[in-house]
Amino acid sequence: MDILSATDVRKNWSMTLDSVIHVRPAYVKRTRDNLAIINVETLNTVLSAYAFKVKKYIENDGSVTLSSDNLDLDVNGPDESHAKLALAADIKEYAEEYYENFSTWSLSKNRKAHIPYVLRALSMSEETIAEEIICQNGKI
Repeated sequence: MDILSATDVRKNWSMTLDSVIHVRPAYVKRTRDNLAIINVETLNTVLSAYAFKVKKYIENDGSVTLSSDNLDLDVNGPDESHAKLALAADIKEYAEEYYENFSTWSLSKNRKAHIPYVLRALSMSEETIAEEIICQNGKI
């Protein structure tokens, strides 16, 4: 595998980005730091395994509650469609807040596992998130 030096990447920034976008991700080493540069389309492919799966509960009043164990989010709506839209908005808002405080939240024991879901949500619209929410019947 080709690992690029940070110095070479800096010298050839435009060429490196073109290669990442059109050929393949790049791995870069800077002293003791290692990183990957990847385009968003490829990142979305990698993260597609992290589906927004939720438990669906039909409440006594007929409303629908969706509960995401992966992100610790719950919403209630008059029907599944409205609940999905509300949950998608909450997922997007959570992802943006997480990203703003990434250095804190990504190190938190109970939030570290959220990283792939956060990165996935950041590259999607609320409508797309809502479309991709997978509901499974919950048990009370």
